[in-house]
Amino acid sequence: MSFLEKFLKMVGTKFLDWSFEIGGMVLLAWEIFRNLLPPRMDGPETWRNFYRVGVKSFPIVVVTAMLTGAIMVIQSGMYIKQYGAYGLLGWGAGYSVLREVGPIMIGLMFSGRVGANNTAELGTMRVTDQVDALRALAIDPIRYLVMPRVLAMVVMLFLLVVIGDLTALIGGALTGEALLGVDSELFAWSIINYILLEDFTHGLIKALAFGYAIALISCHFGMRTSGGAVGVGRAVNASVVTSAIAIFVIDYFITYMAA
Repeated sequence: MSFLEKFLKMVGTKFLDWSFEIGGMVLLAWEIFRNLLPPRMDGPETWRNFYRVGVKSFPIVVVTAMLTGAIMVIQSGMYIKQYGAYGLLGWGAGYSVLREVGPIMIGLMFSGRVGANNTAELGTMRVTDQVDALRALAIDPIRYLVMPRVLAMVVMLFLLVVIGDLTALIGGALTGEALLGVDSELFAWSIINYILLEDFTHGLIKALAFGYAIALISCHFGMRTSGGAVGVGRAVNASVVTSAIAIFVIDYFITYMAA
């Protein structure tokens, strides 16, 4: 077999694999939509996922957001100090945090922590035949396992981004006062006067899209896991990588459409 034939075979195989995965996600998205009209999900499982997904992610999101705000101030502070435009420090840091850096950083952190855990949990249930046992008991796995996770991940990522944005601005204000001598009131004045409401809502729209993408991808790879413990590891790896790619692709299209 020539090099060209091997290359074309590899490209064709990859294309079929990606098409299979994308098709599976589309079918799962349809099942999720079908179970939303009217909403059908298990109540206790839903509340358990809200706590596991949101409350347990709170500390790491707060730490990540505060450091993100501090880094944005340090990066923009070099130019602010050079030109003496201290009144623009809050705008420079807040604009980038609210529209881009905040949702992306929290989304990636959420994907690595919650998405990977969700895939591993569903994958383990799949390879140990617990999903088939639910079907044997006439319990729909989509309604009992997938729907609570999707709802919890979308809602909680949205709320975590709101909290993360506020924390990032606080971290930026504290860093600006400590390193650049910019008063916190001036930092807040810059945000209030130069940051628009649409800058904040732009990031929240991304948070909703990121949450749904992470939920859909992690549930898809978890529910189709096979091959025992090795298969669970492969599913988790594929879930994290695909979620990261999806976050940047969605971010590009939302930013392009809002431009």
